[in-house]
Amino acid sequence: MQLTKSDLRSWFWVFVLVLVLQAFPAPVSGNELTPGEAQAGSLLWRMQQGYTTATMLNTDVRIDISGLVARVKVRQEFRNEGNEWVEGVYVFPQPDEAAVDRMRLHIGDRFIEGEIREKEQAKKEYEQAKQAGKKASLVQQQRANLFTTSVANVAPGELVVVEIEYLENLRYEDGRFSIRFPMTLTPRYIPGQALPDRQGNGWSADTDQVPDASLITPPQVTRSQNHKISLTADVNAGMPLEIIASRYHPVNVTEQNGHYIVELSDQQTIMDHDFELVWKPIPSAEPRAMAFSETVDGKPYHLLMVMPPDQDDVPAAQMPRETIFIVDTSGSMHGVSMSQAKRAVNLAIKALKPGDLFNVIEFDSYTSALFPYSRLANGNNVSSALAFVGQLQAEGGTEMRPALKLALSMPAQETHLRQIVFITDGSVGYEDEMFSIIEQQLGAARLFTVGIGSAPNSLFMRKAAEAGRGSYTFISALHEVSEKMDALFKKLEHPQVTDIEVHWPSGVIVDSYPATVPDLYLGEPVSIRAQASNGFRPGEVVRITGNSVTGSWAADLDIDSSTASEGVAALWARARIGALADQERRGGNAEELRAGILQTALTHHLVSKYTSLIAVDKTPVRPAGDPLSSEQVPNLMPYGQSMHAACGFPATATSAPAMRIMGAAWLLAAFLFLVMIRTGRRRPRGRHL
Repeated sequence: MQLTKSDLRSWFWVFVLVLVLQAFPAPVSGNELTPGEAQAGSLLWRMQQGYTTATMLNTDVRIDISGLVARVKVRQEFRNEGNEWVEGVYVFPQPDEAAVDRMRLHIGDRFIEGEIREKEQAKKEYEQAKQAGKKASLVQQQRANLFTTSVANVAPGELVVVEIEYLENLRYEDGRFSIRFPMTLTPRYIPGQALPDRQGNGWSADTDQVPDASLITPPQVTRSQNHKISLTADVNAGMPLEIIASRYHPVNVTEQNGHYIVELSDQQTIMDHDFELVWKPIPSAEPRAMAFSETVDGKPYHLLMVMPPDQDDVPAAQMPRETIFIVDTSGSMHGVSMSQAKRAVNLAIKALKPGDLFNVIEFDSYTSALFPYSRLANGNNVSSALAFVGQLQAEGGTEMRPALKLALSMPAQETHLRQIVFITDGSVGYEDEMFSIIEQQLGAARLFTVGIGSAPNSLFMRKAAEAGRGSYTFISALHEVSEKMDALFKKLEHPQVTDIEVHWPSGVIVDSYPATVPDLYLGEPVSIRAQASNGFRPGEVVRITGNSVTGSWAADLDIDSSTASEGVAALWARARIGALADQERRGGNAEELRAGILQTALTHHLVSKYTSLIAVDKTPVRPAGDPLSSEQVPNLMPYGQSMHAACGFPATATSAPAMRIMGAAWLLAAFLFLVMIRTGRRRPRGRHL
């Protein structure tokens, strides 16, 4: 077919139209944001009069540590750099066992104290205040380790400060205390079909598998001049320390009257890597048992910790082991995280003994296993495994379920103790489903989790290990892979203390958590939170018993000599709320369990899945006629991760409105194409060639 000049002109304009359509991305409806829009390292939001830079955010943290309890105060600044009244929404991580109990809203020289409300009531009060033009702030829990702060009616150029406080008990492992403060979060993988409506402003739509996805997927930027943090910790250990150090950030340490003051060397540190503080008492003063108590409204609460047998007293396990390594190779593991994971697996494989069995399973959007079943750790099989691990690359989605089910369904050998080592950053939005799979299909196996990356999902790591009757650890830097894996090997190789029971004095009725104490591993303590019906008589002790490879084991703890400590009651309440939520997930009576969570949270003034903190100024500040825009404050991408890799997995939760608009644009292009072709071929009447 010969093309005329008119035909060529038609094709030219179609080509131009296609270029124009490609140059403009699908419009963002309302407050929606796609990960691609955040990749440039800056965040723009569509306001009433165009685009403006997102709210600036700075954070100041104060950690006060006394004994086993830490009170953490987080001060967040929100500044409106635009020229309109806005609402700021910020999704932020917290330790998964934190008891969030206080919130203040600062406006100039004034502050408003937050009050705990049932979640729906708090949301209603916040929306009413927002519509009335009043300053208001709302703190809601989306996950046990993920919260949202909303701040309404921030004036152009105004700075609003929100202070949040929480209580947390310290971790004690291998003779060291530690506390971890999360600074950002790894983007979660969201599977499923998009739902027609959305609850939040996140980059993902809500889906049938993760109904609250839009609430847990905040925008994330690769760099920022504004996400800065200052941090100070006051450590009152109650004993001289041999070591006190920060794992990932330079710090300055001074000693004042038996307290250790720790400050970030750079008080304007970028918030892209979790902060972890570690300290070790001088060995001669290392405690074997500790008890802390608090009385609230006449009710005594206790926090107990007893160490298992010393390392020198525990022989290595005689039973050969079967170790199945599950390695996350999804897009969120790209970069440093993948290097950490591969090095960790290599070390673990090389540490296997000839009589051990092993296998390696890797997963992203798909699952594949090195062997169809576990094989002996001989030279050939180990070499094949090292080659298999060496070629692993991070890409695709985070489909954990098939990998875990494959490991749990492999035939077990009665002659070997099965241990599953799950290496991942835990960046999924369907944690509850994973916990249920572990509980239902684990059998006699034990599950250990290794949290990889600078901002792993601590909730998944702890709860998966708890459900798997195992232990967990974090690896956040390449230089600590060997240290952390060596400690894990010792736990795998030494027998756990099993069948643990807590015996309280006669006549004392207690409500304690965990209700069933999990198996214990080398260097880990028994930790119990309890509410007692009455006080203890002088000389009464709590006895903790269990079985180890050497026979029966027991330890006594004198409650009468316990130390008074603020926050023990709140930590008990947080543990009770978590236990009731687990029963709810397992299909218990939803109405009764909700009532129990609600009553506990309201009594102890805690944020939970059914309660929120609300602070409202009584005086309207936004003129009635001025519009209010909403903007989502971004988080920084974790150190060592790529925005494209983390968010570039197959999109399973697309924006339906944006797709419809783009589809309409392409239909218009096709229509114009046909019109121009027909017009170009039309010949004037009465004219002959």
